[in-house]
This record gives sequence, structure tokens and C-alpha cells, in this order.
Amino acid sequence: MAAVKTPCIGICSTTSFGDVVCRGCKRYAFEVINWNSYDADARRAVLKRIEKLNRQILENKLRIFSVVNLKASLERWQVPYDPSLSPYCWLQNLLKKSHRQIHSFEEWGVYVLPEFAEIPLPKLCEQIEEELLTLSGAHYARYFEAKAV
Repeated sequence: MAAVKTPCIGICSTTSFGDVVCRGCKRYAFEVINWNSYDADARRAVLKRIEKLNRQILENKLRIFSVVNLKASLERWQVPYDPSLSPYCWLQNLLKKSHRQIHSFEEWGVYVLPEFAEIPLPKLCEQIEEELLTLSGAHYARYFEAKAV
């Protein structure tokens, strides 16, 4: 799949619900609005921040053992991903778009780390999402709300 022009995965809560942090791609509302006016460096900075936050949460709970299987799952579920970013970003997109259909991570080329293995998969996906939104919100509050004051 070619590199995406936007990290949007089609679940935008900034435009639908007025959220400060998008529940889909984890960009901030002002980034969603201004994305098309950003130059390549600004876009790359946004993507790198999202990548870092995704990896921080996902690598703590999951391991990707087959990038090939992960890519096949992305294709099967028609989930966009940016090949220049970490496969953990791709995994987050897949979790967000297909979490209700999860029966086993193994078919995706992923396994749950032992300390989280007893958590039902839908609950684990909810926990990951909550942590990502909390971390993204804290980052926003620290670096952007403080400047607005």
C-alpha cells in the first residue's frame, strides 16, 4: 500500500464530536483542520509524535512477530497505514478499525505479553485506546494548552 497522505483512518472525533484529540488517528483538532496547509516537515513532526506515543503504549502490551501477517491483515480489513512508520502504528490502526472482530491476535502476527494475556482481547483494546487518548491528551495539555494561556 502506498504511503498515506493523511494519518486519518476514517474515524474522526474532532469533527464529529469536537474532541481535542481524534479518537481515530490521535492528531489534535487543530492538526486535522490545518493538515493540508502543513509542509512535509510539519507533517513528519506530527506523525513522529503519534508514532512515539503508539509505540510507548503498544510495545508495553503486545509484540509483533510477523510484519507479513500484520500487513496481510491490514489489506484484508482495508485499513490504511503509512509504511514509513513503525508497524506498531499500523497495528493501532488495525485495532481501532477492527477491534470488534478480534478473536485472536496471532492471525495478525501479534501476541499479547504474558502480563496482559489474561485480559479479554476487547477489554485490552479498550485499555490501549484509553491509555493512548490519556497520553495524547496529557501531551496536548503540556505543550499546547499552556501556550494558549
